Amino acid sequence: MSRVAYVNGRYLPHRAASVHIDDRGYQFADGVYEVVAIVGGRFVDEAPHLDRLERSLKELRMTMPMTRRALESVIREVARRNRVRDGIVYLQMSRAVAPRDHPFPRNPKTQIVAWARNNKPPPASHTEDGVKAITMPDIRWGRCDIKSTALLPNVLAKQLAREAGAYEAWLVDENGNVTEGTSSNAWIITPKGELVTRSTDNAILSGITRLTVRELAKEEGLRLVERSFSLAEAKGAREAFVTSASSPVVPVTQIDNQVIGNGKPGSTTLKLRERYLRYMSEASTA
Repeated sequence: MSRVAYVNGRYLPHRAASVHIDDRGYQFADGVYEVVAIVGGRFVDEAPHLDRLERSLKELRMTMPMTRRALESVIREVARRNRVRDGIVYLQMSRAVAPRDHPFPRNPKTQIVAWARNNKPPPASHTEDGVKAITMPDIRWGRCDIKSTALLPNVLAKQLAREAGAYEAWLVDENGNVTEGTSSNAWIITPKGELVTRSTDNAILSGITRLTVRELAKEEGLRLVERSFSLAEAKGAREAFVTSASSPVVPVTQIDNQVIGNGKPGSTTLKLRERYLRYMSEASTA
C-alpha cells in the first residue's frame, strides 16, 4: 500500500506531496511541529500534544489554519489512510508561502502538512542492556520551549552521537548542567533514590511523555524532584533514562565513557518503563 500525506487540504500520495520553494518553513525554519504516538490505533496523549502545538503557534505569532476539531479529523484520517496501528503521526505548520523576506508577510496563510507511519518495535537490547549517551555543549537558541522546526544543532549533535555508537546526545549548558537530549528529555535517579529531571523553562521542551511519566512516578510513590542537575551528578547517578513520544523510558547505562550504576538498566527505570507501557496500552483500549 502506498503511503498518503496531507498537504493544505489535500490527501496525496506521499511521493507526490510537496511544499512551495517559497514556504517559510523551508527557507527560515519558520514553523512548528508535533509528533504523536499511536498505539493500537489510538493516539497517546493527543490533547496535550495539540495543546503544546497551539502554544508553539502562539509564541511564534502564527495562526491555526483550522479548528481544533478539524485538525483532529485530519490526523485521524491520515492515520486511517496509512493503516497505522502502532507508530506515529507527524504534523507540521509553517507561517506562509511568500517571497523571501525576513519580516512576516502581510496576511500570512499558515501551511500544514501531516503524515503517519508504522514503527518497528525497538530492539530488545534497549531494555536488556540500556543505551549509551554522549554529551555536547548546548548551542541551541534561547527558546527551546517552542517546538519549532529549527533543529540544526540537534541534528548535528545526534549525528555525532550516531558516529560514536550512541543512542542519544545529552546537551550541557554553560553552567555544566544537563538540559535535555537532542530529541528527548533527560532523567537521573540519584544514589539516595530521588528521581530528578530538569524543571521546565525556556532551555528545554516540555515533553508530553515527560509530563505523563512525572505523574506516573508520583502514583508509584517515587520521590520526584524537578531541578537542574550537573553532568558530574548524572555520571554519578544510580540510574539514568530518556523519554520521548517515540522512545518512552529508555534506560541509559553509559554517559560518555562513564558507566552508570552497575552498567545495567536499573529497577526503578524498568518499573517506570513497564508502568508507562501499561499506560499506553490502557489508552489504546479506552
